[in-house]
Amino acid sequence: MAAAGGAAVSGLRAAAPASPVSVARCNSYDEDLAAVLGKMFDQLGGLERLVKGKTVTVKLNLTGNPALRFEGRPPGVTHYTHPKVVLAATYLMGRAGARRIRLVEGAAETAAPLEEYLLDSGWNVRRLKNIAAGVEFENTNVLGKNKQYGRLKVPGGGLIYPAYDVSPAYLDTDVFVSMAKLKEHGTCGVTLSLKNCFGITPASIYGDDAGVEEPNENPTKGRVKIFHGGQREPSKSAPQELDSHSSRAPGYRVPHIVAELTAARPVDLAIIDGVESIAGGEGPWIPGIRYVRPGVLIAGRNAVCTDAVGTAVMRVEEKAFQHCSNTLLLAERMGVGTADRRRIEVLGDSGLLPRL
Repeated sequence: MAAAGGAAVSGLRAAAPASPVSVARCNSYDEDLAAVLGKMFDQLGGLERLVKGKTVTVKLNLTGNPALRFEGRPPGVTHYTHPKVVLAATYLMGRAGARRIRLVEGAAETAAPLEEYLLDSGWNVRRLKNIAAGVEFENTNVLGKNKQYGRLKVPGGGLIYPAYDVSPAYLDTDVFVSMAKLKEHGTCGVTLSLKNCFGITPASIYGDDAGVEEPNENPTKGRVKIFHGGQREPSKSAPQELDSHSSRAPGYRVPHIVAELTAARPVDLAIIDGVESIAGGEGPWIPGIRYVRPGVLIAGRNAVCTDAVGTAVMRVEEKAFQHCSNTLLLAERMGVGTADRRRIEVLGDSGLLPRL
């Protein structure tokens, strides 16, 4: 039986799609980021063929309240996607002919407009708004100006939940971009383009103060009780958990939820900002973190492949998943993409990765 199971897993790994990943050395946010990213996108087949004439939804990574700082540094150099990386990518998408560029995030513990959240984070919102035609902002923690939530069904019926209710921004789009930060994660091992998708779930439905029957459109808390601990169900308006007797351990639940979210809402372009970051955790609230300068940008068309390369760049492949389920392997087994680096072509500065 063990041999048969191993063969089945090997078959799943072989069937998961492989896609090239571009890696570029970038030592400062003052470099010409548009030039660096533009070359990377060209290596991946060109941005125009992906976004021209289309609606592009870009999920930012702005985890934690903007007031939380590590060593007094701006969030963009520690745990947020840096605004200059967002600016450069948005400019390139506009130049490549994107019809509409929607920048989104489930802004922590608030229903306020995303623009206000960005201003509190020190971003030049006016410049970002004007860098390309059709730039919009949306806080997907709540329904906002939309009439109703959309529903993402998990292929195969799901692992923890069969489906998720989310902002229509994640469904009514031609291209979905996950723009992440190069970081480790206390619960999920690493937080890259896959884990970034955890934030597409609205706090109105999945937050600690979510409504019992219907969404609470003025949420003030994160997603700890429902997602991390399984202490309560989401609003009854959304699909409920498949098995209330499954593990309540955050290191089991969060990786499984991330894997099924990325299977339900595949990423069309993954971008990881690793110019400056933190090591040892995902934000200032994690004890023992430290500021680091990896000096790297990573991009790929498949989130699992991109995150496998990102994990290797951080040199944490051996330790990241010692105390939690491996999100990359879970997503691989769901057919999202391969985590096997032997099958992933690395373009650009491959010397930034350890040898296989």
